[in-house]
Amino acid sequence: MNVNITRPVSPPAPKLLLTPREAAQAIGVSTRTLWSWTDSGQLPAVRLGARSVRYAMSDLENFIAARRQSA
Repeated sequence: MNVNITRPVSPPAPKLLLTPREAAQAIGVSTRTLWSWTDSGQLPAVRLGARSVRYAMSDLENFIAARRQSA
């Protein structure tokens, strides 16, 4: 008798940092708009080395919350 025991699968850990494409998609804007907000200092970014830019999910949430309050 073969008994197939399956172990519960843990959900993947949430990503702490998103790529520009992922961040833009997460908040529903183009990457060009995301870069514009980043360049103007409206949206914080995490720079990893000379070329790599990432966005913290908490920064995206705070950015959205600030826009929601002013609307």
